[in-house]
Amino acid sequence: MRVVVQRVKYAKCHIEGQVYSAIGPGFCLLVGIYADDDLSDLEKMAYRIAHLRILEDDKGKMNLSLLESGGSILSISQFTLCAKTKKGHRPSFTDAKEAGIAKDYYLYFNECLRNYGLQVAEGIFQSDMGIELYNDGPVTIILDSKE
Repeated sequence: MRVVVQRVKYAKCHIEGQVYSAIGPGFCLLVGIYADDDLSDLEKMAYRIAHLRILEDDKGKMNLSLLESGGSILSISQFTLCAKTKKGHRPSFTDAKEAGIAKDYYLYFNECLRNYGLQVAEGIFQSDMGIELYNDGPVTIILDSKE
């Protein structure tokens, strides 16, 4: 599982020109699920994100987690994070989990985040989405469940 975590002042998911979901300060997550990921990968990643200390404390240091700051999450499914690009000029997505199962995994991952008491907004799996965000810092972290 690969997740791009972006610290944001706000983030919005647009579908068909309308705001579908939006958050204030917190994290915008781009979530890619690999074919060999299992539920323990999702649970481990939710734990890491809930406890990731990249929010500023009162001294301006990256020292707080979402759990401590009360921030929100916008979680967006992003199978293209699983792209293989070693050969040729066209990415291969054969390492991504099959869509039907990936949707269930994506929804389960978001529930794992909610189980920590976090507010989680979502996009719609396999929809054409426009993501608007104000990257704070900018701070962007890439997490991989296999690392």
